[in-house]
Formats: sequence, structure tokens, C-alpha cells
Amino acid sequence: MLGAGVFAAFAPAAQAAGSGILLALALAAFVAYCNATSSAELAALYPQAGGTYVYGRERLGRFYGFLAGWSFVVGKVASCAAMALTFGNYAAPGAARPAAVAAVVVLTAVNTQGVQRTAGLTRIIVALVLMGLAVAVTATLAGGDPQAGHLQPVVGTGGAYGLLQAAGILFFAFAGYARLATLGEEVVEPERTIPRAILLALAIVLAVYAAVGTAVLAVLGADRISESAAPIAAAVDAGTYDELVPIVRAAAAIACLGVLLSLIAGIGRTAFAMAANGELPRALARVHPRHRVPWVAEVAVGVVVTALVATVDLRHAIGFSSFAVLGYYAIANASAFTLRPQERRWPRVLTVAGVAGCLALAVTLPWTSVAVGAGVLTAGALLYAAAVTGSNRCHAYNSGDGDY
Repeated sequence: MLGAGVFAAFAPAAQAAGSGILLALALAAFVAYCNATSSAELAALYPQAGGTYVYGRERLGRFYGFLAGWSFVVGKVASCAAMALTFGNYAAPGAARPAAVAAVVVLTAVNTQGVQRTAGLTRIIVALVLMGLAVAVTATLAGGDPQAGHLQPVVGTGGAYGLLQAAGILFFAFAGYARLATLGEEVVEPERTIPRAILLALAIVLAVYAAVGTAVLAVLGADRISESAAPIAAAVDAGTYDELVPIVRAAAAIACLGVLLSLIAGIGRTAFAMAANGELPRALARVHPRHRVPWVAEVAVGVVVTALVATVDLRHAIGFSSFAVLGYYAIANASAFTLRPQERRWPRVLTVAGVAGCLALAVTLPWTSVAVGAGVLTAGALLYAAAVTGSNRCHAYNSGDGDY
């Protein structure tokens, strides 16, 4: 969770809710908690790779599993574009898009060689990002001119709609929390450890984000945050410790590259699984004979991400990613709703709140994100229908039932 989202999401959230970004952050965290508890319950029953792609198939039907997988792939592709653009904004402000494109090309090439982010490297990245954020908060508050008035009004200036829209955008910064729920086969006492890990992780990340958001908002104010492509760096630069800005930029760049490396690999493998099941073009299921990675799927992901980086802006990338991923977790919550009482660890009302929260945040995102997101999900549904029709025809032909 402690990745690039914190460096990118505050600016578009401030455009929507003004000074209400801290309350919006709390709303996003609550929806994330509901989603994580549902994912944890389902992971205990289905401890296998695939997440909601598997849960939807098993609990709701094959179509909902496909829709979850499709939402994950397209949402995370947009997320990759957002990460790359954030990298460019912090690492090379004067050439953000070329730097973003270069990052995607290089990391895609790295992934096709079978090089992935390890647990050890993840710890190093998280430590560096935490250090960078600690420097940013300290330098912003100690060297800047924080004003309590910038934190008012708490509910923001965009009304309920703006507050929900900002929460949907900030939801982007919590991506990764539900991966804890997929580790049931790899931890000691998972029924006790995973729930604690989810609560602890969400609490720590929310505290970090709240500290960063409060410091940046107190010094810059909502208007200046909304106008900045790199708001955390801008907050440090506004004070007397502006010489520390390179540290913040470096932390953001490291966070973005770390997330991109794992995301491209993860999306490629999900696309590979869907292609192997006949739900995406079969070519995406090709595996490199030597490196044993789904290289066609990963190259395809890299090409699409590169095209998005070259054409869309950061706000649209974050909005579309949030819309698709919220749809993914709505299916997770709906799947968890079907569990029997003896299969539950948390109250059923959390799954209802999760579905309602995901849908509320999704439909109040910027209208362009909603329109494009709905269009892409509809395209996925049509793709699924075409795949099922083709499969049925092949089955009829092979069984001798068709008039061929």
C-alpha cells in the first residue's frame, strides 16, 4: 500500500473536495477495510491465486468471475499509467511523459526476463518510501508556514458529491491491502494472523497518509495542492528546507518503479490465466520457453500502458483505475455476502457496506472516468459473450450436435 498513490492522489482529490481530503481519506479507508475483510473470508475458503477472479466464479458464476478479472486487468493497466506519470512528475518534471514512457518500456523488458520484485526488495522500497515521507512531513511542518485555517471546513467545499469523489480518488492510494488475504497457505495460524495483519496494515497506512495529508494541506492549502503535479514535493519546496526536495522526489520515483515492476508482472499473469481459460485471446497464454514467463501478455500490457502514458493525464488515469478496481471489490463483497454463518469471521453487514461503498465511490468519480469505465466494462461483457458463444459452437461441432 505504501507506494506511489500517496504521491499522486492528493492533487485530484483536492480538486474535488478542497479541504475535505482528510475526511475523504477516512471514507476511502473504511471502504478498503470492508473490502479487505470480505477478501480475507473468501481467501480462507479459496487459498489460490486469482483473488476475486476465482471468488466470483465460485460464488456468483463464471460471468462475474470474468468481470472481476477484466476489471482488475483494465483497472491496473490504468494504475500502471498513473504510476508511470507520477514517476515522471517527480523524477523529471520538465520531461514527465518521456520519462514515464521510458520507465514502462524498461520495466516491461525486465519482466519478460523473469525478474520480479522480491520480498526483500519490497522491504527496502517500503523503508525508503517511509523515510522519504518522514522527511517530507518534518520539512513541511518545520520549514513551512502551516495554518490551521487551511484544514477548514473539514467536510470540504464540494459538498457530499465532492467528498465521495475525493474518497474514490484516494481509494487509489490504498491499492494492495487485500493481497494480505491471499496468503492463507503461507502464514502461521492464518485465521488469527490475517485479520490482525489487515487491521494493522490499514491502521498504519491510514496514519501515514493522514500525517502527510495534514502537513501538505496545512502548508499549501487545497487550492495549491490541486494545482500541483507533485504536491508533496511542492509542500517541502514552499518552506525553508527546500534543499530536501530531491529526497522526496527520489522516494516517489523509487515507490513508482517498485509498484510498476510488480504491477506489470501481476497484470500479465492475470491476463495469462484468463487467456488460458479462453476468456481472452489465446495468444496471451504463450509462455517463454526459457524464462517461463507469460511474455506475450506482459508485452501487451506494456504496449497498452505506454499508449495511455502518452495520451492521458494523471487525474483521468487515477479516476478510471479507481472505477475499475472499485467494481472488482464490489464483486468481492457480493461474493462474500453468499457465505454461510459458519464461514464468516466478520459481521455480514460489512459486506453490504462494502458493496454500497464501492458503488457510491465509483459512480461519483469524475464523469469522464465513469463513462469510460462503464464503456470498458461493457466491452468486456461483450467480449465474454463472444467467447462463450464461440466456445458453445466449438462444443456443438465436436459433439456432433451442430449443423456444420
